[in-house]
Amino acid sequence: MDETLTYKDVDRILAWIDATPELAEFSLKFGDLDLSLTRGEGGALRPAQGGQGPAAPAGQAPGAAGGGPDAAPTPAPTPAPTPAPSGPAGDAEVPVARGASVKSPMVGTFYRAPEPGAAPFVEVGQRVEPDTTVCIIEVMKLMNSIPAGTAGIVRDILVSDSGAVEYGQVLMVIEPSA
Repeated sequence: MDETLTYKDVDRILAWIDATPELAEFSLKFGDLDLSLTRGEGGALRPAQGGQGPAAPAGQAPGAAGGGPDAAPTPAPTPAPTPAPSGPAGDAEVPVARGASVKSPMVGTFYRAPEPGAAPFVEVGQRVEPDTTVCIIEVMKLMNSIPAGTAGIVRDILVSDSGAVEYGQVLMVIEPSA
């Protein structure tokens, strides 16, 4: 098992944090790396006061944008209210006459099949039960199975395979069975 944390790993972690507005504070200790971030006024991420290991200059988290060596330490702010999502990720309803939306519970990468080349979990027109796995979402190399949540017929799959998804984004529409 690889026990190292690469720049790419840190970059993916920071991208995930940036795309998750509900997250007010984040801390990670991995070997010599000690990364602590807080979300300040306006939702901007800032290095937390202290919390940097020997690998980072004082006042700067590794890979964090906007925190130079001259940046003043940021006191832990009171979490700012999270604005309501807008655009495709925040749409509560899908333009379908009858359908239940399967929404992404997290930011990540959408996969229709359990592995490359395998048959998709579900196809349009297929009947599903509430516990049927309809897709997986990968977050930081962890695969998360997403259940249908309702019994019915898959009417639309709205995300392409290997596509990035946001929290709350509608992934597919299931027409509930009577």
